[in-house]
Amino acid sequence: MDHSVCYISDSQLIKECCKIPNISKRAYLVDSLIKAYHLSDHMDVFKVNPSSYEDLIGFHSSAYVDFLKNLNDNNSSLSDTEEAYGIGYDCPVVKDIWQFVTYISGASLTAAKALTTMQYRYSINWCGGWHHALRDSAQGFCYVNDIVLAIEMLRKTFRKVLYIDIDVHHGNGVEYAYMATDKVLTLSFHQYEPGFYPTSGSLNDIGIDKGKYYTVNVPFKEGINDDKYITMFQKISNMVNSSYNPKCIVVQCGADSLVGDPIGGFNLTPKALVECVKNVMKWEKPTLFLGGGGYNEANVARCWTYLTAIITGQDDLLSSDIPDNEYFSAYGPDFTFDINPGNRKDFNSFNNLNNIFSVIANNMKIVKELVRKQEK
Repeated sequence: MDHSVCYISDSQLIKECCKIPNISKRAYLVDSLIKAYHLSDHMDVFKVNPSSYEDLIGFHSSAYVDFLKNLNDNNSSLSDTEEAYGIGYDCPVVKDIWQFVTYISGASLTAAKALTTMQYRYSINWCGGWHHALRDSAQGFCYVNDIVLAIEMLRKTFRKVLYIDIDVHHGNGVEYAYMATDKVLTLSFHQYEPGFYPTSGSLNDIGIDKGKYYTVNVPFKEGINDDKYITMFQKISNMVNSSYNPKCIVVQCGADSLVGDPIGGFNLTPKALVECVKNVMKWEKPTLFLGGGGYNEANVARCWTYLTAIITGQDDLLSSDIPDNEYFSAYGPDFTFDINPGNRKDFNSFNNLNNIFSVIANNMKIVKELVRKQEK
């Protein structure tokens, strides 16, 4: 049987993923629900090839990587240097941190490598998507930027990569990595309000120097619903794809944009993320799908299982009752697969959304022209 989807599933990776603050057993819930619906029968399942020191310095500074390598497991009292590298506040020291960062990043590199063989159209790593990590510091639960490392690998084969981020938080680490280049276009849809982490990603942040216009930010207010989100995603991502004409796509599918997330303020159901993924799949380009945020663990598992079913073309396997699995009790009280929208107030006016669209449309005309000149 022809499996055109690569899926990363590795017991050691899942164990490492559970060290991340605030997500505890989430990786176990996701993997076991995907398997309970027999979706793994429709994918080639890969174990992780952990990153090497050389892999990590493909993006991170050697000073930061050396610091992680030398970080003593038992030293939980923080020195000034550790604070300088962002280890502490929202990125506490985790046990065996070197093994942790080499597995987290190695998983996304393994998934990216599968795409470069041209044997797979889609590759999935739900344990990836740590978009806040910077070149020389950890930030926002993200110790290593697996996304940038994966994009760097993909660029060797595909030259031009489009990065799309649908996490509720702005994909700042990835944007900063590529803000001065036209080789990667970053497109982030996120909640943007005073004081909402990481507070970057305004409509006017469009990149600098050679990368001017190759950064696209879609800042939403609190409470956006499925219909508005899907419409904006389809219009903007289709326009960006046709203007930039990338050879490969990376999608960070953070599920903290779902209703009921304890951190995010959107009112989306998995239907919104499903429509985004379907839209990207229509472009028929090699695509890497990654996880990200999401702090209501049962809802994240529901959502990423649904996305996995869409990516493998097996959504008819999804029964409305959660199948028996090791973490069944997490899906109470109703043990059903669907998530209903909440009654959160939507602060996104059509006027505001139209303005966002027209600013981006103007910038994409410029990108289209720049790309046309390059490809002559």
